[in-house]
Amino acid sequence: MTTIDTPRRSRGFARGALGRSWSGVAVLLLFYVALLVAFSLLSPWFLSFNNMMSIGSNVAFIGLMAATGTPLIIAGGLDLSVAAVAGLTGVVLALLHGAGLDIWVAAVAAILFGAAIGLVNGIFTTGLRLNPLIVTLATMSIITGSALVMTGGLTKPLMVPGFNWIGSGRLFGVPVPLILMLLCYGALWVVLAKTRFGRFVYASGGNPEASRLVGVPVARTQITLYVLSGISGAVAGLVLAAMLGAAAPDAAGKHLLTVIAAIILGGTSLFGGRGSVWGTLLAVLILGTLNNGLTLLDVSSFWQDVTRGIVLLLAVSLDQIRSRAAGD
Repeated sequence: MTTIDTPRRSRGFARGALGRSWSGVAVLLLFYVALLVAFSLLSPWFLSFNNMMSIGSNVAFIGLMAATGTPLIIAGGLDLSVAAVAGLTGVVLALLHGAGLDIWVAAVAAILFGAAIGLVNGIFTTGLRLNPLIVTLATMSIITGSALVMTGGLTKPLMVPGFNWIGSGRLFGVPVPLILMLLCYGALWVVLAKTRFGRFVYASGGNPEASRLVGVPVARTQITLYVLSGISGAVAGLVLAAMLGAAAPDAAGKHLLTVIAAIILGGTSLFGGRGSVWGTLLAVLILGTLNNGLTLLDVSSFWQDVTRGIVLLLAVSLDQIRSRAAGD
């Protein structure tokens, strides 16, 4: 078998998938604009600069979790443990800092811990060929339980001015969490659209067996993406802890459905091989804007939960429709 540097098959998968993804991004953009117009007409406070920046800041940690989850699902994987990793990261950070470790050294250690969890997920799903849904569901349960055991279910204060700036600071009026999220999506877009690894990602999810035959390192690609998912979960956990000024073991877990809904609503197929980080970013903003707008309109948080469930159901339905239309 001859391995070639840039397999034609992987380039073909990538071009076709990116072409379909851009059309979906355009539709999402139109919907987002319509949503902005609707809420601006219903609430005089909605379209202010401060409120727009507040939306961006509040969804940043969700967007960070969804960012690397997008190429992972494109490549045929799935990580349900990312939100649990975010919660555990904050706990690890608080405990290490409380033990006397410098906050930034503790932050690096927490990120490496997240990467290690991602590596374990990758080894179990690709090396042992286990179902990623079952594997990451199991690790989610283990991680969540571990975080609760380590804290006794209590929140750990984490008030360190330099560190808290990551969650509450601003650069030129723009919240730092929002800047971090946008930088993350920009970097991922470059990787997926401009590099050989990006072509491997689309090929791995589009047709893994054919991709292996032409030399695409499917297993290595997926393991790398699981590690990146663990890292992004850890970074999201650090941002969330910095925003709250505390490490809450279950603070991020309730947002897992929002993360999955954003990825699917953004046009990423659950069957793999198709998706766009820009679509995910728009979906994250749509879901955050929806919550913000409903809050300004004094809609009960219970109804907001109902809305998120409906959006998730619609997102999965749209994914099925898109897959059938594309002949997947």
